[in-house]
Amino acid sequence: MQRFAFGPRNYRLMGIGLVILAVGFVTMMFGDKNNYGEDFVGITLGPLLLIAGFLVEFAAILVRDDSAVVSRGDAPPAPTAFTLTPTAPAGAPAAPAPSPAPAAKPTYKRL
Repeated sequence: MQRFAFGPRNYRLMGIGLVILAVGFVTMMFGDKNNYGEDFVGITLGPLLLIAGFLVEFAAILVRDDSAVVSRGDAPPAPTAFTLTPTAPAGAPAAPAPSPAPAAKPTYKRL
């Protein structure tokens, strides 16, 4: 089964962040008509909404959604660099080393 990077929680946060960004841009664009957007709504509230929207977008990317992770209970654990192998007890005699195989002669003909 394929594992996706984002889960439903991440997509909900992304949607909320996009809505906040859109509201921030609209408030900057359509501020007070008499002041051409140069009032509290256009200069202060709009940029604050944009900052909040971008923060929500960053959080949507960084938040880990546990429902996106697929656990594979039937798979054996992956070997690590620190895997221990069983050895003989300290007082037991060592097993004889296997004898090396005789060197094979080449099968090609030299000229």
